[in-house]
Amino acid sequence: MKVNKQKRHRKTLTFYTACHGFRKPFKVLCDGTFVHHLLANRIIPADKALSNILSANVILYTTRCVLAELKRLGASYSEALNAANKLMVARCEHDKCVRADICITEVVGEKNSEHFFIASQDGDLRKKLQEVPGVPLIYGLRNALFLESPSAFQREYVKTSEEGRLHMSKKEYQIFRDRAMNRLAGEEANDSITGVMENKDSGDQAINVQAVRSITSRNKTDIKDKPQFKRKRAKGPNPLSCKKKKSHENQNIGSMKEMKGDDTVRRSRKRTRSRKRQMPADIGN
Repeated sequence: MKVNKQKRHRKTLTFYTACHGFRKPFKVLCDGTFVHHLLANRIIPADKALSNILSANVILYTTRCVLAELKRLGASYSEALNAANKLMVARCEHDKCVRADICITEVVGEKNSEHFFIASQDGDLRKKLQEVPGVPLIYGLRNALFLESPSAFQREYVKTSEEGRLHMSKKEYQIFRDRAMNRLAGEEANDSITGVMENKDSGDQAINVQAVRSITSRNKTDIKDKPQFKRKRAKGPNPLSCKKKKSHENQNIGSMKEMKGDDTVRRSRKRTRSRKRQMPADIGN
């Protein structure tokens, strides 16, 4: 499948799933012309070919009227009849079999409540179903299958239905109005009852109000509405982590001590004189 074809099919599927509530697995209602086209072009198995287009599992359906029409067409459509008999049969309320296109249009109804994908090679049937909202159409072209884009009517129907949901209908407006009137009447009744009670108790309430005001005026100075926190002021540095300042007086005293110490050392030194011991004259002689 080509890329452009895949994108187009994906857009069409999102339109029907988002706006009309189609859900997986998708239901495909096939007529006799479509079954015959699949067999003639060897597009088999049919459920796999359709699931490739719709990117989901599919369940194939047909109707009793379609089977009866294939039977009437004779031996040339016998293979198509055998293949159609294997499909699930959608319920149609026809006691006597009618034409296949009429049967399919009646099964689809006004809004396709059963969410069928209609697979047909009948161009007139497809044109008729384009005027019905929420009916996706599938057809075959040689050995390829295609999902038709939504028609202009279907797109316009979705747009108008969305605009209609934004506004209230007449019934909804009437219900809303009745509820609002009942609510206002109830509020007025409650106000009248409370007004009578207020007139009786007005004297007591005035006394109570004055008492409360006097109490609150006394306690205004004592009661503090908000907790007051102490401001954190900037503190000095940690004295243990700082070096002590050396004063100039201590330095001078230290230098004087050193000078004095030198003097004392010098003074304490004594001169030793070498004295020669003289021998007495007597001893020498």
